Amino acid sequence: MTVRRAPGPVKEGAADPAAARAAAVALLARRDFASRELADRLSAAGFEAQAAAEALAALTTEGALDDERYAHNYVAFHAGRGRGPVRIAADLRARGLAPELVETALAAGPDWRALAAVVRARRFGRPAPADYRDKARQARFLQYRGFSADHIHAATGADSDTD
Repeated sequence: MTVRRAPGPVKEGAADPAAARAAAVALLARRDFASRELADRLSAAGFEAQAAAEALAALTTEGALDDERYAHNYVAFHAGRGRGPVRIAADLRARGLAPELVETALAAGPDWRALAAVVRARRFGRPAPADYRDKARQARFLQYRGFSADHIHAATGADSDTD
């Protein structure tokens, strides 16, 4: 038997765009958000969709909320932590960013092949993997980090272009 909870009390000012804007600014003061992510937060806080949309539109025109800036900052931060483009793209899509924004941000990111090689060397040391078992283990690690097969081949020394 499932127990259903009664909906919580209606937030006072839930239809007020000024109150939604104040809540959005308070959230943005802590960290940057994508538009959909911020809309979800406002909705969870009890604001009506229309009030939240008006607040987000105002913040976007003011420049306080910018999905393109968010995507570029997200790529730079997570690439610096050793994450690959596949994982970063999945995270950005999950946050509601448009595919063209994601592609633009990834294209402006670092050299992904070089980053994969640095991440591999940082974890496993400078020498290339000697046998298949080590190469497979390192490839799994890089795949988990979000690098594509091309990046993994280049980083583990299996790239035919680096004669």
